[in-house]
Amino acid sequence: QVQLVESGGGLVQPGGSLRLACVASGSTFSRNAMAWYRQAPGKQREFVARIDTYGGTNYADSVKGRFAISRDNAKNTAYLQMNSLKPEDTAVYYCNAVRPSMLQYWGQGTQVTVSS
Repeated sequence: QVQLVESGGGLVQPGGSLRLACVASGSTFSRNAMAWYRQAPGKQREFVARIDTYGGTNYADSVKGRFAISRDNAKNTAYLQMNSLKPEDTAVYYCNAVRPSMLQYWGQGTQVTVSS
């Protein structure tokens, strides 16, 4: 079974930057579509960004121009570079993988707090 482990969260001031990483187990990482979601207290989990197996990307309107998703297949890792962070970006960020079978897997989440 696919296992995902996120890292890189923490406390950052508004306008700052942070890079999240998601390391996946298994030997078929290159066949996974990868995505990031986030969930703030009292809110629904929402889509942030995704990258397909060909490198094509999509972003939520709220993060376009500020966040960038990427992947390194040799390291079985997906990244989320977050720049110009705002207080409303505060949430637990979750890594998501979708297999060709359309089965989905989730990481445990990493906390991102943007505050002065």
